[in-house]
Amino acid sequence: MTFGSDGTTPGDRDSDKAIVVDSARDTPDSAAGGVGVPPAGAAAAPPQSRPRKPKPLWLETVMLVVTAVVLALLIKTFFVQAFYIPSGSMRDTLRVNDRILVEKMSYWFGDIQRGDIVVFDDPDNWLGEEGGTAPGNVVTKTLSVIGLYPTGGHLVKRVIGVGGDTVACRGGLVRVNGVALHESSYVTLAQQACNGSWRVVVPADHLWVLGDNRDDSADSRAHIGDPGGGFIPDSDVVGKVFVVVWPLDHFTFLQRPGTFDNPQLDQAAAIISDTTPVGLAFIVVPVLIRRRRKKSVPS
Repeated sequence: MTFGSDGTTPGDRDSDKAIVVDSARDTPDSAAGGVGVPPAGAAAAPPQSRPRKPKPLWLETVMLVVTAVVLALLIKTFFVQAFYIPSGSMRDTLRVNDRILVEKMSYWFGDIQRGDIVVFDDPDNWLGEEGGTAPGNVVTKTLSVIGLYPTGGHLVKRVIGVGGDTVACRGGLVRVNGVALHESSYVTLAQQACNGSWRVVVPADHLWVLGDNRDDSADSRAHIGDPGGGFIPDSDVVGKVFVVVWPLDHFTFLQRPGTFDNPQLDQAAAIISDTTPVGLAFIVVPVLIRRRRKKSVPS
């Protein structure tokens, strides 16, 4: 048997190594550098954040109300606005106290079309003749401002003529640029679409409007003698009526009547516009010829 210089045998030294290895396995903290000390190169644990304190109920309520008001104002200003019908001038298409929605996007990129039902600002105290009431108390007035209650102070009519059109009444029919309109689908109360005989030429950027209840509508016809001639500036139009939402038994999506899709309306308008200078020529040229002859006659 061989002994080492320290008096131990090789077996004793192997036993000591095993004990040292086992001891290291049993005490990992010691091998890592001590109890609670992370190994070298290891990332430190992130600090734990404190849980946020919930907002008071009153503050959350105020935030929700403010958000709702801002959204309502944005929708009313740029997209859709609610109105109610105060009079019977548009019967039976629109009835008294109907709630309607007006969309504003159609006229962002396109022109107002004949046959559209539009809501527009009162141009010159027309509402005094139409009658009807606006929201009366503080609550309804406030809600109407932010678009949460139907608004008053406006009129609703159907566009018959646009800028450049010649609109006339002859033989009980409304004619646009000489083409008779077939209005029986929406003019249901009056015996005929118009009475008497009249003719107007719509200025550029203006409209000629009529109510569907032709016998009970203070529309453009009633204001021919006014300073504005009964014409509505395009800029006064708020938007196009596209749906009746209340009452439910009258829920209706509104479409432009087919009579306004007649291509002859635009063709006739172009003919009238193109022939105007020619017509003036027949008047002006003879006058100039007569004047020239007078100058050439010796005195």
